[in-house]
Amino acid sequence: MAGDSGDGMQLAGSRFTDATAVLGNDLATLPDFPAEIRAPAGTVAGVSAFQIHFASRDILTPGDAPDVLVAMNPAALKANLGLMRRGATIVVNEDAFSVRAIQKAGYEANPLEDGTLEPYTVKRIPMSSLTQRAVEHLDEVTSRDAQKAKNLFALGVLSWLYDRPTEVTERWVRAKFGEGHVAEANLAAFRAGWSFGETSELIDVQVKVSPNIDVAPGTYRNVNGTEATALGLIAASAKSGLPLVFGAYPITPASDLLHSLSRHGKDGVRTVQAEDEIAAASIALGAAFGGSLGVSCTSGPGLDLKTETIGLAVTLELPMLIIDVQRAGPSTGMPTKTEQSDLLQALHGRHGESPLPVVAAQSPGQCFDAVYEAVRIAVTYRTPVILLSDLFLANSSEPWRIPKARDLPPIDPRFRTTCPHDAPFLPYTRDDNLARPWAIPGTPGLQHRIGGLEKLDGAGSISYDGANHQRMTDLRAAKVAGVEVPDVEVADDADADLLVLGWGSSYGTIRAGARRVRERGGRVATAHLRHLHPFPANLGELLRSYDRVLVPEMNSGQLAHELRARYLVDVETYAKVQGQPLLPSEMEREIWQRLS
Repeated sequence: MAGDSGDGMQLAGSRFTDATAVLGNDLATLPDFPAEIRAPAGTVAGVSAFQIHFASRDILTPGDAPDVLVAMNPAALKANLGLMRRGATIVVNEDAFSVRAIQKAGYEANPLEDGTLEPYTVKRIPMSSLTQRAVEHLDEVTSRDAQKAKNLFALGVLSWLYDRPTEVTERWVRAKFGEGHVAEANLAAFRAGWSFGETSELIDVQVKVSPNIDVAPGTYRNVNGTEATALGLIAASAKSGLPLVFGAYPITPASDLLHSLSRHGKDGVRTVQAEDEIAAASIALGAAFGGSLGVSCTSGPGLDLKTETIGLAVTLELPMLIIDVQRAGPSTGMPTKTEQSDLLQALHGRHGESPLPVVAAQSPGQCFDAVYEAVRIAVTYRTPVILLSDLFLANSSEPWRIPKARDLPPIDPRFRTTCPHDAPFLPYTRDDNLARPWAIPGTPGLQHRIGGLEKLDGAGSISYDGANHQRMTDLRAAKVAGVEVPDVEVADDADADLLVLGWGSSYGTIRAGARRVRERGGRVATAHLRHLHPFPANLGELLRSYDRVLVPEMNSGQLAHELRARYLVDVETYAKVQGQPLLPSEMEREIWQRLS
């Protein structure tokens, strides 16, 4: 579904998604936003789109080329026509194809009349005028209200076309708009669209998609990566008993996590919108010093600015979580487009020898597990941890099985509350994990010095001794290297000659591409990394056991660089830096090229 930023495409898409989830289909979505705050109406630069892929089987990605495009104006058609496969269905709001609108979109002639759409099945629906007629009997509803409701008319048409339940959307409209004229206008438009699909001979086929019967039993809800991350943080706070303090500075696309958590004050979550990225990181670190779960969230440009505070957290050896929702760079780059290009910065982008664990989420729902695991590592090993997500994961959604609280791994802060009789408190002694004690300020007898200067091993006083610096550097590195992470597992054909190894949001795409290859007789194995530092212990052996290893990434080959350097294995790169997720068709093509 595509239209102007003000046409409500994201809202209509999310409503269709919820109805699809309720029906029991598996799904994956891809919202696509313009970077401009308010591009001129009717221009290609201002087009907002929402893509959904759903089926009665396991869905791994939002798909390659859409089968149906709903274009609310000429600009939406022009921006997305190149994605469509030959024979696809294109539903257009023909009322919007005025001479002026066609020219603003960059067309020289009306694409509905000049043969541009000849390869497609075109359904021309006067959505604007039909919406106006649907609401004209309602008091207080203006022409402006009617124009705002045309997205609900389009949603009604799609809901009939794909036999989606209507009560889900109607219930949402009532909850959002109450009982006033705005709610009635949206309901009238939605019902008119559904009735148009049912009674018009223009829409001649209704598609029924059965529920997915292979889904594991449990209670499900539809979540995007942002919602799953917020829930994971709240669960980690509750499980550990640590108050959640979230410091953040608004930045696309990470701002939504601040918005989401700010609605959970009743759950003990404290959110602070800081004046800048440095202050946001300092708030999180200060909260950790005070005995709370300190978390900060940002995107690439903000991670640059948080670097000094992250380095301070490394030397203080305090638990802190930094969430990086990656976007296209460098600098401000393309704020509303996705990328995986912050990996090297997360691994190495700090002053001095300052290693820390790096965890990556792989799907919207798995963001819950990833952030929970990142918190567990930070608390257990007394270290800052970076969690890598990206715009695609944050905004995309999928059905997610709600876990049982009792099944979540324990997180024990193990605060130091007492000191051996007549013995001084040594803040840099270490346990079996090489983690130092966590003593909350004000605890009697546990006063200690803290700061960014190098510490004397054990005692924690300032030290400029070279040998001590070497020992402390080695201890901090050994602590991070000793973080226990599970072995990487191989999926699919373990006896294949080619291994496709990914990380982050490439998970679904790699599996989908490999599945297509195997369905045609190809032999390929896949594996995915959730822990990027330290790497799983069996990774080197795994890489050397295959003749060829392909690493697809939405960057110029950053993970491949690390694997070559560490394991001396000549892994191959497939790099894509276009602001868009990897596609299954690209994976299928790249795999076949290497198998042949």
